[in-house]
Amino acid sequence: MAVALVVGAGLAAGFASYRLQSERHSPPVPGELDSPAAASGIALPGSDAEPGSAAAPAPPSRPVPSTVPDLALPDLTGATRTLRSFSGRPLIINFWATWCAPCRREIPLLRELRERYRGERLEIVGIAVDVGSAVQEYLRHTPIDYPVLVGEQQGLEAAAQFGMDTVLPFSVFADGQGRIVALKIGELHRDEADFILTQMRALAAGQVNMAQARSQIASRLRELAVDRAKAQQNSG
Repeated sequence: MAVALVVGAGLAAGFASYRLQSERHSPPVPGELDSPAAASGIALPGSDAEPGSAAAPAPPSRPVPSTVPDLALPDLTGATRTLRSFSGRPLIINFWATWCAPCRREIPLLRELRERYRGERLEIVGIAVDVGSAVQEYLRHTPIDYPVLVGEQQGLEAAAQFGMDTVLPFSVFADGQGRIVALKIGELHRDEADFILTQMRALAAGQVNMAQARSQIASRLRELAVDRAKAQQNSG
């Protein structure tokens, strides 16, 4: 299945800058991660990026897996948690960092989604690709009420298991069986999240199958990305 990816090309350069600077133990520079040109994208399990788009970012470097990988990372207390320990319920696994402006903007939305879909047992799991001390300091001023796992190099390795290694933020949507329904590249927006979660609800109810859910998500997020880009262009 072809995948629409509409993400600013500066994302890859920003993340590369982070990796180089983190090796020197200095604060990371997000580069163009703050740019409004960093629009939204969608990737689906087993798919490659849609070729030929000037707006396309660095796509997943490997195929997106069909199920959530069995990986483990420390939580904020230092205890090791596995992603499989959250199985049996719908999940949004959000990869972020304290230095990434789009990542920070997502946090209120993620908290809101967790509360709004509490009846469906939705859980949010944040994976901070960052230094533990920086995450702890950030959370003193911006509380997060969902589980957060932390690891700089471990976080990069975790991202690689989802086929990603150059872009933050990105969010993985998985159903109660641990099947990955979609991987949203770039900042998550409320209309995108609501549509994906609606399709996941229909999937759980047997109203659509996985292929149909993924196809409809890809189509709708492509439309939303185009509308958002036009709105930004008109406002500029």
